[in-house]
Amino acid sequence: MTLPASLSLAGRIAIVTGASRGIGQAIAREFAKRGAAVVINYHNSAEAAEKLAEEITASGEQAKTFQADVSDYEAAQGLIKFAIDTYGGLDILVNNAGITRDTLIMMMSEADWDAVLNTNAKSTFNCSKAAVRHMLRKRYGRIINITSVSGQMGNPGQTNYSASKAAQIGFTKALAREVASRNVTVNAIAAGYIDTDIWAKVPPEAQEAALKLIPLGRKGNPLDIAYAAAFLASDQAAYITGQVLGVDGGMAMF
Repeated sequence: MTLPASLSLAGRIAIVTGASRGIGQAIAREFAKRGAAVVINYHNSAEAAEKLAEEITASGEQAKTFQADVSDYEAAQGLIKFAIDTYGGLDILVNNAGITRDTLIMMMSEADWDAVLNTNAKSTFNCSKAAVRHMLRKRYGRIINITSVSGQMGNPGQTNYSASKAAQIGFTKALAREVASRNVTVNAIAAGYIDTDIWAKVPPEAQEAALKLIPLGRKGNPLDIAYAAAFLASDQAAYITGQVLGVDGGMAMF
């Protein structure tokens, strides 16, 4: 199937953080299918990242890997620099890197709080700050932040995660206002329950209870998020900014 030109990402250069598995992997793969040159960022999963890059290049598309803990400011700057040095620019940034350390607040350590806020929220600031500098000069850019329904609704046992995802939503709206005049859009995708490693760790009884909250009655697939991200990165989404797109089976309706 040939994509309409307005949905193609041919000639675009994209970074996807946390792209070695799950949602990030699906986004990187979908962007590459649509013609983008992709930088696959990973923290610890080098083997999975390299395997994905090999798969993409074997299909005739462009992909490179780059190890960086994007919760570290200097490491995030290095990631952006790598993309620009390697491909000559940067058009799309997907802030997807994230972790969970779930527990009730009475048992949550300061380390659990800091790790989740740094990985999920601070990394969004770190990467976006470096990317925006280039995008403003270019007068073009797409920043897509992968957040969660937990940041909209809250979730017991996830005060740290919910706070980090709510922070991404506020960040999205504020940054969108700052950069819109230079043709840079900033949007977020609020993911629902998606079939990833994180979902697999949820006890069966909790999975069953969660599914009852979803009008469509099923969990999502990483490709559901990838398709939404590809649309927001495309020319067809040029007049969309500062928005939170729920991809959650109807779980959170506002």
